[in-house]
Amino acid sequence: MTTAAVGTDRKPATMAQALCRAMRDAMAEDPAVHVLGEDVGTAGGVFRVTDGLAKEFGEDRCTDTPLAEAGILGTAVGMAMYGLRPVVEMQFDAFAYPAFEQLVSHVSRMRNRTRGAMPMPITIRVPYGGGIGGVEHHSDSSEAYYLATPGIHVVTPATVADAYGLLRAAIASDDPVVFLEPKRLYWSKADWDPERPEPVPGIGRAVVRRRGGSATLITYGPSLPVCLEAAEAAVAEGWDLEVIDLRSLMPFDDETVCASVRRTGRAVVVHEATSFGGPGGEIASRITERCFHHLEAPVLRVAGFDIPYPPPMLEKHHLPGVDRVLDAVARLQWEADWTATDHPTPTAYESGAR
Repeated sequence: MTTAAVGTDRKPATMAQALCRAMRDAMAEDPAVHVLGEDVGTAGGVFRVTDGLAKEFGEDRCTDTPLAEAGILGTAVGMAMYGLRPVVEMQFDAFAYPAFEQLVSHVSRMRNRTRGAMPMPITIRVPYGGGIGGVEHHSDSSEAYYLATPGIHVVTPATVADAYGLLRAAIASDDPVVFLEPKRLYWSKADWDPERPEPVPGIGRAVVRRRGGSATLITYGPSLPVCLEAAEAAVAEGWDLEVIDLRSLMPFDDETVCASVRRTGRAVVVHEATSFGGPGGEIASRITERCFHHLEAPVLRVAGFDIPYPPPMLEKHHLPGVDRVLDAVARLQWEADWTATDHPTPTAYESGAR
């Protein structure tokens, strides 16, 4: 993983460009790294994330595949068993489901099955999430399925620097990594020097993106910009919100999350995946188990509704927005509603005043 010092020749770069550069640098450094998937070669990917890789490294190392997700991942398993480091692209989140059998039965188990003798260095890139006007099967947030599969790591960047740094770490890992790419952030920009990419924390570490003391917003991927905007808007209400970017869903950074919640005493988990059975339930449970005596209010969730992903004209209502996040933060301030009028003292009851 590149850890060079931050350079001075920083220019605006998109997340898609940083992802492409990460694969390009990994392929240049290690001939074992191969990219494969639908349209990743000549076309450069549906989101242009693999643009130029086939031309620079040849179609033997950046390979177009048939439209057969189970076959793509099954091929990657064989490549990894023979010492290669395949980087697989699943073209849109919900079309990765046919590959689940390979993921669950082989990718996630091989290292444990062989008692560590056979690593499984596969990176599975999955464009995910909504906000781009995609129809059903093009905007799912499937992270809960992957989190429920032991044996794999699950990461998702929300910044340009993390897109590069986390993808390099994923490709270098001997464990399989599901690399979730938030589609609506592909064209987000930041000043970033591809010749001297700044070091970022590795897999398994969360980052505090905004310091605050009133409550903690815990989020990742496409919901990070929403939470940062909500935190700025909350200042007008007198709330100083802390924002944590998880970056890595598995392994999970309990240390950073719990340190924040123990200090603020209140927490909201924000993500696009559905609420029931979603990552927020697991995160809320972990916080409750570890921070119970520090909590001033229940851990709340702001998530996608428990429905299949809606048509584009309705997705703005489905996806967590600033207003919904602020409403949750308001519900954490239960003391404001606990007035003498609404909740009279026992003496008042006993006197028959009410």
